[in-house]
Amino acid sequence: MNNPIYGKRIVLGVTGSIATYKSAEIASSLTKQGALVDTILTQSAERFVSPLTFQSVTGRKAYTESDLWGGDGHVVHINLARKADLIVIAPASANTIAKIASGIADNLLAVTVLAAHCPMLIAPAMDAGMFANPATHHNVTILKDRGVKMIGPEEGHLASGLKGPGRMSEPAEIIAAMRYSLSRSNPLRGKHIIVSAGGTMEAVDPVRILSNRSSGKQGYALAQAALDAGSDVTLISAPTHLSPPAGAKLVMVESAAQMNEAVLAEAPHADALIMAAAVADFRPVDIAVDKIKKSNNLTQIALVRTEDILHNIAQLKTEMKLDLKVVGFAAESEHLKENASRKMQEKKMDMIVANDISDPEAGFGVDTNKVLLMYSDGSIEQLPKMEKIEVAEKVIQHLSSWLIEGVA
Repeated sequence: MNNPIYGKRIVLGVTGSIATYKSAEIASSLTKQGALVDTILTQSAERFVSPLTFQSVTGRKAYTESDLWGGDGHVVHINLARKADLIVIAPASANTIAKIASGIADNLLAVTVLAAHCPMLIAPAMDAGMFANPATHHNVTILKDRGVKMIGPEEGHLASGLKGPGRMSEPAEIIAAMRYSLSRSNPLRGKHIIVSAGGTMEAVDPVRILSNRSSGKQGYALAQAALDAGSDVTLISAPTHLSPPAGAKLVMVESAAQMNEAVLAEAPHADALIMAAAVADFRPVDIAVDKIKKSNNLTQIALVRTEDILHNIAQLKTEMKLDLKVVGFAAESEHLKENASRKMQEKKMDMIVANDISDPEAGFGVDTNKVLLMYSDGSIEQLPKMEKIEVAEKVIQHLSSWLIEGVA
C-alpha cells in the first residue's frame, strides 16, 4: 500500500504522563507500517515506562537523557533532528510544551526539537486545570502559530479523578494525523479531489427511510488514498459507521438531493470527482409528517426519481467549461460490462469502476472488492480480488496520470 508512513524516519518524544503507555502502541503501529522510529524519553517518562519497552517494539535504540551526555553527546541530537521526517510528542506534558514554546533546550528531547526543521505534531496530556491555565493556552497558541499541529486533548475522566479536556488522543487518531502530515509533499499536492461515499437515505416518515446496503468503505478508502497521494479531499458522505480520514473536509448529507447540492457546490473548485456513493434512485413523492401507523394498512408508497448527480455534473462541466475529471461507480448484478459502459457514455465520465454485487467478495459491506476499470476510450482493466484500499490506490494512480502528466 502507498502509506506515506512507510520508510519515514520519525522521532517519537515521550514525556511524563499516565498516558505514556499509549506511546508504546504508537511506536509499535508505526514500526509495523514500515517507519523507522527513534524514541526519546524524558526523565519523567522513564518513571512510567522503560526504554526497553520501546526498543522491543521498534527494534531500535530508545534514547534517554543519559545519551545527551554520553560519548557522542555533542552530535546525537543533531543526528536525530537532521534525519527526522516528522517529530511527534505523545504524550506532551505542560512542562515540555512550555519549553518548546520558549526555546528552552535543557534535555535531549527539547534540544532535538530546537535543532529540527521537519513538521511536528504534539498530543497534549495533562490535568484539565493545567490545560485550562492561561500560560498553557498561550504556549499552545505560540506553537500553532509556528505551524505545529496539535492533536487533542480529548475530554474525559483524568488520572486526578476530575473530568475535563486533558486526555491524550487515542493512538489511532494520532497516527492518522501523522499519515496526513507526511503526505503533504506527495505528487497530487495542490490538487482538489471530491469523493462521495455511503448510501443515501430517503425519508418515508419521521422514523422510516428508503436506503441501500452501502457501507461507505470503498468511498472512504478512496478519500484516504487521495489524501495519501497529497491532494486536498472533500468527502461528501451519507451516514456511515466509519471515521473519516484525517485531513479530509467532511460534508455530511442524508438524501440524494442534499448530496446533489453538495457535489455541485464543490465541483467548480475541484480537479476531479469520484462518485463512489450509492445514491438512491427513487424517493417518496410525499413524506409523512407523523409516523405512519401499522393500522393504516399502507400497501404502497408512490415514488419519484431522485436527482441524477452525474448527469447534472456533465451539464455543469459544459456550462462552466470545467476541466473536471469524473470517475463513477457501477454496482451491477447482471450484464456488468454493458450496463457500466452505457452509464459511462451517457454521463460522460472519464472512468467507471464496475463491480458485480452478487459476488460475495465484492459486494456491500466487505473489505475486499473485485472490479473492472473501464475507460472512455473503450479500454478495460480487470483487477483481481483486492483490499478496498488497494482498489482505491489503483483508481488514484490513474487520476494522477491525468492530473499531473496530462494523460487521458
